[in-house]
Amino acid sequence: MSYYFTIINTRDAPLFELEFGTSKAGGDGAARFSPEARAMNPFIVHSSLDIVDELRWGKDAMYLKRIDQFSSSHISTFLTPTSIRFMLLHLPHPPNLAPAFIPSPGSYPPFTPYTSNPLSSSTSSASSSSTFKSSTSGAGSIANNPASPQTEEAIRLFFWDVFEVWIKATMNPFQSMEKVLGSPVFKQRVLGAGRKYL
Repeated sequence: MSYYFTIINTRDAPLFELEFGTSKAGGDGAARFSPEARAMNPFIVHSSLDIVDELRWGKDAMYLKRIDQFSSSHISTFLTPTSIRFMLLHLPHPPNLAPAFIPSPGSYPPFTPYTSNPLSSSTSSASSSSTFKSSTSGAGSIANNPASPQTEEAIRLFFWDVFEVWIKATMNPFQSMEKVLGSPVFKQRVLGAGRKYL
């Protein structure tokens, strides 16, 4: 599964952006977004801000769960007490299982957020596909079911870890809540939380 994580301030400007992949179930931690999806991810997340603004007045919880979906991308959100939004876009399907498209005359291929298959040979593709099918047989597989309670819990724990790191970073007197957060330590801690839970 590929992830796009962003922190958005109260003026709807991104303070931090990061792409990473799953480290669970044999993942290598690299995001597998196509170039088109990389360009679309900020817009998809930004389009969900209206839903977040509606939900934040109706719920007392900081973690709003999965709030929106675009194509096969799901968006989960966490609100801080200062109205900073942590938003995570996640794609549940691996690239080698993306549906095939057979174009008819005059039609365009659909938007697909995946890159081409990273495996080069057909034998390794077949073996990885069978490995993937055997790993998806469990109901608790995080990488394959974005609506499962296990996935929701893993994302919630990821957000709480990032929130703790966010508090430490913003307590720095030289860091403004309206400036882009470019700390390499913060980035490594977010990646560490992603490896731990996602």
